[in-house]
Parts: sequence; C-alpha cells; structure tokens
Amino acid sequence: MVTVTNNKMTAATAAEDRWGEPPRWTQPGGGLGMRVELAWARLRRWYLRRFRRGYVERMLARRLGACPDCPHDVIDSRDLKYVRNVCGYRFDPEDDPHGWRDRLPVVRDGWIEIVMAAVVLLPAAVVLGVWQPWAAAFPVAGWLFVVFFFRNPTRRVPAEPGLLVAPADGRVVDVRKVEEMPIVGGPAWRIGIFLSVFDVHVNRCPEKATVEEVRYRPGRFFDARDRRASEQNESTTILFRAPELGPFVVRQIAGLIARRIVCYAAPGRQYARGELIGLIKFGSRTELYVPAVPGLEILVQEGVKVRGGATPIVRYRATPATDSAPAQTAGG
Repeated sequence: MVTVTNNKMTAATAAEDRWGEPPRWTQPGGGLGMRVELAWARLRRWYLRRFRRGYVERMLARRLGACPDCPHDVIDSRDLKYVRNVCGYRFDPEDDPHGWRDRLPVVRDGWIEIVMAAVVLLPAAVVLGVWQPWAAAFPVAGWLFVVFFFRNPTRRVPAEPGLLVAPADGRVVDVRKVEEMPIVGGPAWRIGIFLSVFDVHVNRCPEKATVEEVRYRPGRFFDARDRRASEQNESTTILFRAPELGPFVVRQIAGLIARRIVCYAAPGRQYARGELIGLIKFGSRTELYVPAVPGLEILVQEGVKVRGGATPIVRYRATPATDSAPAQTAGG
C-alpha cells in the first residue's frame, strides 16, 4: 500500500478502517442474484464432472495460472465471473468457448438480473394479455428496460497522451479540492459523477494504469447525489498508478437504489484507458480522485454530461508526478 507517512503500519491500519478490506468477490455486497447464480454454477459443475468428463479434462488442460486458495472450483471461464478479482486462473481467448459472452452489447454481469426479471415479468405479460392485450405492454416494457439498463456500448477512446477520461456515464455533480486522496493521502481533485437509471452503468479505467490496491467498505445508501454518499455509502475504492501521472483513485459508490457494486480490479492487473473495470447496478455515483500536481487541468464543470471512456475530464502534464502542489483548474 502506498502511504505518505513515516509510520506505515499505522497509516495502513487507518486506511483499512476507513476504506474497508480487500473484496472477496467481484460483487462483494452479495445479493439474491449472486446467490442464485452461484447455486446454479455448483449444479452445472456437478453435471459437467459427472456427465461431460471429456470437456472437463480439455478445459482443465487449457486453464492457466494458479489459485491455491480458490473460492470455488473452476472448470471454465463461467466459473470466474464472481471471483476474477481474487482468482489466479485464466483462459486464453482462443481456448475459451464462452468468451463470446463478453463481446455482446449487454454486460455479462447483468444477465442474472435480466433472467430473473424475465421469470417475473414475462409470465405477468401473458396473464395480463389474456385479460387485456394492451396491458401486457407494461411488464414487457419493464423487462426491456432491465435489458437496456445493462447495455455495454462500444466507445471511441481518445488516444491523446496526458488525459484521463470519465470513468462512468452521467452528470458531473461534484468538482472540488479535497485534503486527501483515498488510501494514498495528500491533496487531490475530486470529480463526482451521478449515474441515473437511464445512464450506462459500466465503469471504465480513466487512463492506462496498474492496480495497486482495492478496498470494499459496507455502508449506507443515501441518494448518490447527496454529498454524504461519498463518505458514508457502500463503496469500492481502487488505487491505480499511471506511469506519467502517479497514483489516482476511482471509487464506485452505491446509491439509493443501487445496492450492488461489481469490481473486476485486482492488485497487479494492468488496464488500458477506457477498459471496463466494473459496474454499479441501478443508479449510483462514481468518483475520480487525481493528485493536485503542477500542470493539472480540470476539463469539466458541475452540471455537464460525460460519457465513460470517451469524455476527457482531466489533462495532466505527461511527466512523472513528484509533488502535490496546488493546481489551476477550469472548474470547481
């Protein structure tokens, strides 16, 4: 862990208390959907080992990496869905018969909610359709909205050096100087983005960087536009380090409706600018913390709409950051 104090042990303990502990799952808050899917996965693995032993042998031969303390058995890539942030196993794309699922325009982590909504809403549509055909449109529209919510559109990521792009779609609700950046400490600029239920809810890495630390903290569920949400709501805090900027932080914060944070990040993993790092389900807040270094320029103001992975929100001088002097900003 990176700290800015001589007493590293004390600082590390304080950070754990404030920002939580390393997550054990990609969806650390759990939930009904996760429980259902994990139960289904146990049944699927039993079926495969009993009736499709040839497939199991082929997939185990293709499996790469190691995971001595794996949370559960891993036969193929489907078993990595909830443990990819803590599991050392992986499959090369050419050896993964299920990799096509990640290329669909609907994010894979929303499938269980889509299926559960279909189980409830589509039979309701049939029943209502028998009574009044026009009434069937309401549950069908509700199910289509769930599918729409979990969309994962392709984004054109800007290639200009020295930029950080928005980590999420939504409206900027907070641009301010803060005394310390989560986990690291030291003065920083915070940019808070509110995601309504109509926004794309996947989160993206703002800049090419390596993950150094991930922390999950249970908490409250204030409306994500409420500034108390930043300090008190359930959250996941991801510390990145970019080669020419130094540390920056992305925080996924649950909101009034959102109760499920999904985080793929794990220490040591490298991400490209605009690459997916997670998801927040049903209304939320995502924050970016950038160290207040010389030459830093904030490119957005409160009230503007941004698109994750596509909208530049910070420009920095492309040289290694060595201090934390105040910066000039175009907003806040």
